[in-house]
Amino acid sequence: MSSGSPIQIPSRLPLLLTHEGVLLPGSTMRTSVDSARNLQLVRSRLLKGTSLQSTILGVIPNTPDPASDAQDLPPLHRIGTAALAVQVVGSNWPKPHYTLLVTGLCRFQIVQVLKEKPYPVAQVEQLDRLEEFPSTLQTREELGELSEQFYKYAVQLVEMLDMSVPAVAKLRRLLDSLPREALPDILTSIIRTSNKEKLQILDAVSLEDRFKMTIPLLVRQIEGLKLLQKTRKHKQDDEKRVIAIRPMRRVTHVPGALEEEEEEEEDSDDVVLLERKVRSSSMPEQARRVCLKEVKRLKKMPQSMPEYALTRNYLELMVELPWNKSTTDRWTSRAARVLLDNDHYAMEKLKKRVLEYLAVRQLRNNLKGPILCFVGPPGVGKTSVGRSVAKTLGREFHRIALGGVCDQRTYVGSMPGRIINGLKTVGVNNPVFLLDEVDKLGKSLQGDPAAALLEVLDPEQNHNFTDHYLNVAFDLSQVLFIATANTTATIPAALLDRMEVIQVPGYTQEEKIEIAHRHLIPKQLDQHGLTPQQLQIPPATTLGIITRYTREAGVRSLDRKLGAICRAVAVKVAEGQHREAKLERADATEAEGGEHSDDTEPQPVSDSGAAGLALPPEMPILIDLHALKDILGPPMYEMEVSERLSQPGVAIGLAWTPLGGEIMFVEASRMDGEGQLTLTGQLGDVMKESAHLAISWLRSNAKKYHLTNASGSFDLLDNTDIHLHFPAGAVTKDGPSAGVTIVTCLASLFSGRLVRSDVAMTGEITLRGLVLPVGGIKDKVLAAHRAGLKRVILPQRNEKDLEEIPGNVRRDLSFVTASCLDEVLNAAFDGGFSVKTRPGLLNSKL
Repeated sequence: MSSGSPIQIPSRLPLLLTHEGVLLPGSTMRTSVDSARNLQLVRSRLLKGTSLQSTILGVIPNTPDPASDAQDLPPLHRIGTAALAVQVVGSNWPKPHYTLLVTGLCRFQIVQVLKEKPYPVAQVEQLDRLEEFPSTLQTREELGELSEQFYKYAVQLVEMLDMSVPAVAKLRRLLDSLPREALPDILTSIIRTSNKEKLQILDAVSLEDRFKMTIPLLVRQIEGLKLLQKTRKHKQDDEKRVIAIRPMRRVTHVPGALEEEEEEEEDSDDVVLLERKVRSSSMPEQARRVCLKEVKRLKKMPQSMPEYALTRNYLELMVELPWNKSTTDRWTSRAARVLLDNDHYAMEKLKKRVLEYLAVRQLRNNLKGPILCFVGPPGVGKTSVGRSVAKTLGREFHRIALGGVCDQRTYVGSMPGRIINGLKTVGVNNPVFLLDEVDKLGKSLQGDPAAALLEVLDPEQNHNFTDHYLNVAFDLSQVLFIATANTTATIPAALLDRMEVIQVPGYTQEEKIEIAHRHLIPKQLDQHGLTPQQLQIPPATTLGIITRYTREAGVRSLDRKLGAICRAVAVKVAEGQHREAKLERADATEAEGGEHSDDTEPQPVSDSGAAGLALPPEMPILIDLHALKDILGPPMYEMEVSERLSQPGVAIGLAWTPLGGEIMFVEASRMDGEGQLTLTGQLGDVMKESAHLAISWLRSNAKKYHLTNASGSFDLLDNTDIHLHFPAGAVTKDGPSAGVTIVTCLASLFSGRLVRSDVAMTGEITLRGLVLPVGGIKDKVLAAHRAGLKRVILPQRNEKDLEEIPGNVRRDLSFVTASCLDEVLNAAFDGGFSVKTRPGLLNSKL
């Protein structure tokens, strides 16, 4: 600084060592402090100091601070900058460090380092205070000329910048208000310079040298700005010329090459091309108005704005949506029937309803609804039927997995919903949409997807479906919606009311055998590179897999077991091919040896050589029951019904689950007690009530059937506790259909008679002993058939459901329909269940 405004700094200064940048007097710099000595300086001097003098420190450039205070100080740069610490910010992540904001005051020179630990302190000599203007007229004139020349270049540089920016305007005012001798340091820290150049300016103690070194830096910066402005001007002129030429070409209508060139130029402009697509698209007028409004906003928006990309993506989606593009249905009733029969075995009721639906759509093209919903256990072919419907009609097929989906319509500024995105994917407005697993929709704070589907699946509303992203109506009335579910219990009632439910029950054993040989085995052979000439699985083996290794309503586990067999055979076939290659090489070697020496005696083959050249397995490889055990292991399911019914107090019931029908054992025991009834097996409230109903009915009819407790009393709970257990205790159970099974189990317990081991039953009971109808009859009967049972007791009002049972199953089973518990007990015990008061009526009603 000049002598007119001297700056007095302490003669002893703590030193902050830095190598990241160079701090010049009059400028500000942020520096990171993370080394040992610098951290100690900040903590001991800056954070604990209370005076202004404690915030003044010496910044030494081009000198790295050792990582550990045990290391010696490196050679220090001779010239430093006295600085004022304006701000200290600390952080512990990723390691303890501070960030300092320091402002340069003046130069100083290190005279002597007084101490190095815990942080360096040096005796310094202030340099800018010693600088004075020369007293001679000649030297003052030379310095004045350098100062004026520097000032002229500085003003020229600042005026080339945008004066509307507040920082630039403030810098222009500083040029007039600050002393001339302070400007070189300030401008050097502002313009683009390297640390090496800044270090040279810092080392220039003489003011004349400082001016001479800074002027070339200003000139270089001015030339760079001139070149940049010239480049921008040329670009703007080119854009103006293109804008001016385009209207002329539109007016002149030059044919041929000029029109093609015009189209290429217009296509290069993405916004213009997008606007042309919007105007030529087949979207409704309301949607077109919204898009054109967005195009106008896009033209006025700079590309750097985040909303530019969002708006452009929105317009591209609107253009790509199939507003009026559709496919033509091509099908005949005979061709559709043949296709469905080839792709799916059995499922007659489902195929009949699909054919009816397709026939009505052929007669009336603008048919609205109904929405079909296939409900059945996993693995029975619900999804593949939807794909076959699309194949039959010649339409595009799109599957939307709804498991865990939170909302079908998304919110503004995010992305289109699943429905709109699916329409964009298929490219037509009349595809077949399969809404898979509609019973497993999720619900969260983001919305209820079932509520969104109410609008989608309502034929009276979906012609005006509004996605939250599009915010314009889209016609979904031409889309064929097919939903699938495992159960209707978890589907909201309002959503279920909009769909026509078609039950898809499980397969019988005969149907599974036919499906395996028609579809599953050929598919697995193809996937594993095998042929029917290499592997054969007879129907008896397939039946063994179904009965002993799988117990399901569908065929997925059966498919996996067949795949395991194919993998095991593939290993044998591959090893056999390797052995064949060895045998061929051995035969070739023997033939060559025979040609060279015919009189040579044949050499015997060792045992090890014979084992190495073992013959490959004979083709085809036939899989029998013994091979099944070697490949799949011991059987997973055994026929345990007869063993478990070897004592009184056990009966077999039939239950329905989303995975199909199952047999369910009910066990009872009695012991001395206080007349309590204990129920175990994770039972629901309805099943608990059925148990109380059963024990109440038996107590009221104990004399009629001569049922007594252990002491011979007709009061069954007199000094007697009863324990009812439903095995598979980890599985939750509920429903009214176990009522007749509980009555039969308790009647067996108190009478001491065994229930027939080939009987299963289902039905709800009342307090008066009536048997009420239940659901899931087909799945329950198929479960009894799979378990090898021979007699099924059903409510009389469920007799109509027997028509759905396949004929071969009806032939294998004997059905007993009962309207009261008397008929149930007579059918469940060999020789009937005798009534004491009417000994003449002991014959079974069967």
